[in-house]
Amino acid sequence: MSRPWLEAAFNCTLAFRQSGDYVALSVTKPLVIAGRQIRSRLFLGTGKFSAPEMMRDALEASGAEIVTVALRRADLSGKGDPFANILEFIDPKRFLILPNTSGAMNAEEAVRLAKLARAAGLPNWVKLEIHPDPRYLLPDPVETLKAAEILVKDNFVVLPYINADPVLAKRLQEVGTATVMPLGSPIGSNRGLETRDQLRIIIEQATVPVVIDAGIGAPSHAAEAMEMGADAALVNTAIAIANDPCRMARAFAAAVQCGRDAYEGGLPAAQLNAAPTSPLTAFLQ
Repeated sequence: MSRPWLEAAFNCTLAFRQSGDYVALSVTKPLVIAGRQIRSRLFLGTGKFSAPEMMRDALEASGAEIVTVALRRADLSGKGDPFANILEFIDPKRFLILPNTSGAMNAEEAVRLAKLARAAGLPNWVKLEIHPDPRYLLPDPVETLKAAEILVKDNFVVLPYINADPVLAKRLQEVGTATVMPLGSPIGSNRGLETRDQLRIIIEQATVPVVIDAGIGAPSHAAEAMEMGADAALVNTAIAIANDPCRMARAFAAAVQCGRDAYEGGLPAAQLNAAPTSPLTAFLQ
């Protein structure tokens, strides 16, 4: 007996019994970025874990396929730096490693980091992140757009981290970025989607996938982002500092999948008044 709903934990299939078999009714649409099909809509960051072994196990538990790595924490020299050996714990055959320019203060530094990563053999995909303010870590829109223009022309697949700014999002898409990655709230704040209204505009106007990045502190935040129509969510802190990172990673994976299923299934619009689920009849009279 064929049971397609048992085949994959991250490919939720609704099925019903018909003529002794199960027939698929709907399957979550695949995410495609720069021509690459990505099965999991949960992206993971690799910072703040108590040990690299814990990070490795959480990545596996999450089912994620894309993981970001801050280049300042990665040994690109090949000298085996024990304090920058994060890449030794990430299987490049299992995960698409997304180099992250976190720490760059301007476009020049971000471009240099991206080129160093590519020269060291990492993918030509890059999470473009420029935040010169050390207190709030808010991305610099001017330098981000400048760096994106340079990197796209140099054949990088650019995924820019930005404020929830619909105008900047459109400008970046026009430049040729593969996604836009607006924040829900400041990095590591765990405050959820404080930029809902702007995120809705970005999603509505998007011509490339929208990945909600930063501030997602609970699986319910991730589910909300997906229910709004976001294409993916990137999570780091909430998983890395959890008491049980592996279990939290599985919780986020389920939340992202369920949120996407709800969006594709067609969420009902909120109404001011009550609406009965059963017809009002005179059967009691």
